[in-house]
Amino acid sequence: MVNLLSEMSKYIIIILVAIYTYLSYRVLGISDKQRQGRIYTNMIFLIFVFHFISYAILYINLQSNWLIILYVLEIISLFMILGFYQWVYVNLSKPFLYNMVFLLVTGYIMIARLSAKTYYDKAFKQLIIASAALLLCLVVPIIIEKLEYLRHLGWIYGILGILLLLVVLFWGVENYGATNWINIKGVTFQPSEFVKILFVFCFASLLSRRKDFKYIVIVTAFAAVHVVILVAEKDLGGAFIFFLTYLMMLYTATSQGLYLAAGVAAIGMASVLAYRLFGHVRVRVKAWKNPWALIDKEGYQVTQSLFAIGTGGWFGMGLTKGLPTSIPVADSDFIFSAIAEEMGGFFAVCLVLICLNYFILTINIAMRFEKEFYKLIALGFGVMYAFQVFLSLGGAIKLIPSTGVTLPFVSSGGSSVLSSVIMFSVIQGLYVLSQDRNEDGKRRKQKEKEEILTESQA
Repeated sequence: MVNLLSEMSKYIIIILVAIYTYLSYRVLGISDKQRQGRIYTNMIFLIFVFHFISYAILYINLQSNWLIILYVLEIISLFMILGFYQWVYVNLSKPFLYNMVFLLVTGYIMIARLSAKTYYDKAFKQLIIASAALLLCLVVPIIIEKLEYLRHLGWIYGILGILLLLVVLFWGVENYGATNWINIKGVTFQPSEFVKILFVFCFASLLSRRKDFKYIVIVTAFAAVHVVILVAEKDLGGAFIFFLTYLMMLYTATSQGLYLAAGVAAIGMASVLAYRLFGHVRVRVKAWKNPWALIDKEGYQVTQSLFAIGTGGWFGMGLTKGLPTSIPVADSDFIFSAIAEEMGGFFAVCLVLICLNYFILTINIAMRFEKEFYKLIALGFGVMYAFQVFLSLGGAIKLIPSTGVTLPFVSSGGSSVLSSVIMFSVIQGLYVLSQDRNEDGKRRKQKEKEEILTESQA
């Protein structure tokens, strides 16, 4: 009976997520508020049903009362977040909110499954940090109103970011070949996750001021300092994300194809240089080129990831029926492989499409603004998210060498989920600001029409 329920559940979950994915794109082309409202109701309903069925299957197979406690706490958290955000963020982007909730819920389910042997410690930690971050970020709309003042603090953001990175460089803890962690009395966190936020604010501010060549050279050198420090820490995944984000922001601000071409060339040269300088980079490239020849050592992580994805097939093994724990760091860097093994290839494709939808919504928000500072912030966070997703998924499926990058909102990791929530809240706040300005503009135009009509009648 248990096996029958598990088998049925995986098909039901795929259908639920496929419908949610379809609706997340369908709603983008609808302007009628009533139809939008019905779709939003269906989207949130599908998320909660998916969450319930997944935890029911986990409980049936694992028989742990901790799962009931975890499920109840997650439900309370989700209701609070959905209620508070729709109350505080008037005119918020509901698809953007629901996509974030879907990704979080997917992460909650998979992390709970993977941390069963350690009494769900990582699942509880993920829930507490994500919930606390979302509640604290309710103040973001107030901060967004003061962004006009914050626009002048570009150099300060950059200097703070560099100082944080230098602290990690000299006093950081090495993990998987990269020195990008700080340990304070047993609590470890990754400062580069928060430097991402400072980095985007810094160069949104600086690039919105001037465009002359001399100034661009100075600003680019300032951005390069961030990247060089990350390279010195051997955090090449982070360095790649920072560099590409700056490059896209620079191209958007200047519309100069020459800058883009120079940046692409610099990436190529930097990749070759990193390969020659760092042993762990050479190891990862070898594991990427032919992991089967190194299956007992360097290629073990990649081969286990590919085995998991292949074993899952299109429909998955079913929750708790696979062996995702055989993949090293399956709950963080390779969580996509664990999801593909137990929830299936169809689910994995839907997950990618939802990540893409999240990125599209971010770019749409960026395009709403005429002021470059607002535009570049939304664009910077969107590009940063997209590249991080690409690096995480690319490493898991052997499209590119593994870079040790997490999947935002889904992977286990306090620093990752906290920075992702902050970025989400800022983008959502920008959307609300654009909506408010549109409504103010409409009211002004209506008032002008009424005044003109009154004058003509007089």
